[in-house]
Formats: sequence, structure tokens, C-alpha cells
Amino acid sequence: MQNQLGSDALPPKTCTIDRLITVKSDIEKVLSGQKTATRRNGRYADVGEIMTLEGHKFVIDKVYSQSLGEVTDDHAKQEGYSNVEEYKQSILSIHPGMPWLPQMRVWVHEFSRGKEK
Repeated sequence: MQNQLGSDALPPKTCTIDRLITVKSDIEKVLSGQKTATRRNGRYADVGEIMTLEGHKFVIDKVYSQSLGEVTDDHAKQEGYSNVEEYKQSILSIHPGMPWLPQMRVWVHEFSRGKEK
């Protein structure tokens, strides 16, 4: 079950929004519209906060906690992958030695393209 909290009930951020998406291939997926969410082990953004990637603005729409065991193929598609297994293998290749534990909790940051000026 997803834990959708109001922004005032969220714990403090553990990092800054400029560190939310840094991998070049992920940035390209966001810019092309293939990636509309990212999962991190900490909370990097607040709802309504603006992420800027290569001059394009993206608004954080939702921030919530989720276990890896709750990740579905639809969630993997939000991340820019075909299915959970493809997403899992990508994450494990980025973080060698990290186990994929179904009970491990991550922070989901969902976003959409902001209005360009």
C-alpha cells in the first residue's frame, strides 16, 4: 500500500532536488517524456518544487514512500522501463552489491513538465 502523505506530514528532505535525477540516460528519458517518476532512498523534493533539467522545468506532483515489493510494471513504466525486472536490473547495475529487498522502502517522486517561459 502506498503511503501518500500531505507535504506537511513528510519527514525532512535528505538531499536537494538538484540531485534527484543526475544520470544522463535518465535525464534523456525525462526530457523525452518516457520518465515521469524516480525512486530514491531518501526524500529529495517537496510537492510543488521545481526541478530543472537542461533548461526545462518539471514540477514535483507527488512524493510518497513505497516498498520495492510494491513496485509494479506500471511503476517501472513511469521510470522509463518496460517492466519491473528491467527496472530492477538497471538499479542493481547502478548500485553493485545492493540487494533488492521487497520490504526496502524508497521515496517516490512523481513529476510533470512545467510551463516553459
